[in-house]
Amino acid sequence: MTKHPDPVDVYVGGRIKLCRKLLGLSMQAVAKELGLSFQQVQKYEKGANRMGAGRLYALSVILDVPVSFFFDGLKRDRPPDTNPAVDFQVMKTARCLENIPDKKVRDAFRVLATAMSKACAPTTTSDPEE
Repeated sequence: MTKHPDPVDVYVGGRIKLCRKLLGLSMQAVAKELGLSFQQVQKYEKGANRMGAGRLYALSVILDVPVSFFFDGLKRDRPPDTNPAVDFQVMKTARCLENIPDKKVRDAFRVLATAMSKACAPTTTSDPEE
């Protein structure tokens, strides 16, 4: 009987990998900071192994994020999304925006992004007023 990883462990592992990659850190570098093998970090990232609160806290310090970052996006009423690719793109974009020194340019980008997301949003065909 094969045991499947817990979806929450997979989600947290994906968030760890997302943050690590965003910072440009290798598994080896993170493992060294934690005093572990890179294989153990790999197992954490895949959700194959659970980690204790102390280790999760140590990771939050190494990756410079609050512990809550690893759980952001989890919903009680549905299974976690285990594909953090979209989050990775969003975080990369946010990091780029942080580097734009001109507030007017950042604000203009936000307005543009908002308009684009509204234009791309699916429209509903059932209007309760009709």
